[in-house]
Amino acid sequence: MSWHSHISGFKAYLKLERSLSDNSIEGYIRDIGKLDQFIHEIEDKKTAPDQIQLEDLQAFIRWINEMGLSASSQARIISGIKAFYKFLIMEDLIKDDPSELLESPKIGRKLPDTLTIDDIDRLMEAIDRSKPEGERNLAMLETLYSCGLRVSELVNLEMSEVFWEEGFVRVIGKGNKERLVPIGGKAIKQLKIYIEEIRVHQKIQPGFENYVFLNRRGKNLTRVMIFTIIKQLAEKIALGKNISPHTFRHSFATHLIEGGADLRAVQEMLGHESITTTEIYTHLDRSYLKQMIMDHHPWNK
Repeated sequence: MSWHSHISGFKAYLKLERSLSDNSIEGYIRDIGKLDQFIHEIEDKKTAPDQIQLEDLQAFIRWINEMGLSASSQARIISGIKAFYKFLIMEDLIKDDPSELLESPKIGRKLPDTLTIDDIDRLMEAIDRSKPEGERNLAMLETLYSCGLRVSELVNLEMSEVFWEEGFVRVIGKGNKERLVPIGGKAIKQLKIYIEEIRVHQKIQPGFENYVFLNRRGKNLTRVMIFTIIKQLAEKIALGKNISPHTFRHSFATHLIEGGADLRAVQEMLGHESITTTEIYTHLDRSYLKQMIMDHHPWNK
């Protein structure tokens, strides 16, 4: 079989069997495409995917390393290759997995910047609420911080998924998995202002009536637009931190844990499959850790 047919089958598997998002699928396919390019253009071989050996994969990893890709990017590509060959094994298209002994580069966990409560207040105060989009932007940031949503979850949030009286939003996260996340009173209040005073006057394009956050053309916002809004606010107040929508999610989790929230509860609210993923949000500063030990260790009482 050709690379094209193998990759097409892998793409269908990721979509139908693993229910991955379009962005995740595109990332996998792009990385397998790099391997295809290396074999045919750099190595100048006619090797099909089922003829690849471990040595070919190791040569590919050396190539992407020489291109200057970071350790995390290399690890992601290797993960994609392993998933690709796991699929080929599962479909009985190959007998032996050449990626089984392929090693990933060791990477440290890079912790994103965290916003303080003061940072968040300053960012929100910098929003120009004299313009209609100002009320929308404030509602978006309040929702991001109140619920710890991913940016994709924010732009796809629907009106029917906000339970006003109960104080919850229903979120469809990674892998099409559903979860209920509490939303605070401050965020609910700002959402109602935006919906009842701004959104109600918009001309909404057919098919976009149920999306909460809309652009001027009456369609749902893109991920890029959310990034741009946040970057511009950070520049406006000279924040001095490299922030993105994910920074609000990270700050949400960090502030909860610093306030004494149970790690399992935070895991549930973030929609993480594994508790180890949630643990990255527990990078508490030394003074906080010291205070926790002083307050709770039995010998200090």
